[in-house]
Amino acid sequence: MDEVVAPVASQRIADHVRGQILAGALPPGTRIRQDDLAAELGASRLPVREALRILQTGGLVTLEANRGAWVTQLDQDDCELSYEIRERLEPLLLRRSMAHLRAADHAALEATQDEIEACTDVEEFLVLDRRLHWATYAGAERSELQAIIGRLWDTTHHYRRAFTYLAGAERRWIINAEHRLLLQAVRDGDTVEAEQVLTMHIRRTRVELRQHPEVFAPGFDASGLAG
Repeated sequence: MDEVVAPVASQRIADHVRGQILAGALPPGTRIRQDDLAAELGASRLPVREALRILQTGGLVTLEANRGAWVTQLDQDDCELSYEIRERLEPLLLRRSMAHLRAADHAALEATQDEIEACTDVEEFLVLDRRLHWATYAGAERSELQAIIGRLWDTTHHYRRAFTYLAGAERRWIINAEHRLLLQAVRDGDTVEAEQVLTMHIRRTRVELRQHPEVFAPGFDASGLAG
């Protein structure tokens, strides 16, 4: 029984910590103390250790022997490289997905974009934006490609949040215009156009972040960019 329960408990803990990291409650560089986490979740140290290993595999946590665990922090070069990889891999995933999307999928994409255009909260936008993009990839078979891209999304999420604050409400129209162009190409089945729009969409974030090295400073609070 313990062999069955432990992996389930570890995954539950890993999902909890991942959620906190993506929500910004545990920013990059935050120390994760196993005893504190075990006490918070009412768990033993064994599944906590395994959960941290799961998160290490996903790139969200850095473990160092005899030192402990931290939320992974990227420097500017690491983040830029992650975005360059996304620029090359995500259009491929989109191409593999598009032929399998149906009218109901297209309608759901349009509905999500309507929600994005109506929302004013950055955290809500980040959730909806992720939902939109991954819905465009839903037609592709699960593969190592999806796993790689998912890891890149997770490890760059903090910096994507910073970009969203940097963009501000007055520049949100650019994001929405790119989304609409992407959805039109997906609906038309135009893979060349869809790939080009997606590449441009990802690249713009990368270029914008390049202009703001302060985002990569230890302890940087993305929400401080609001206003």
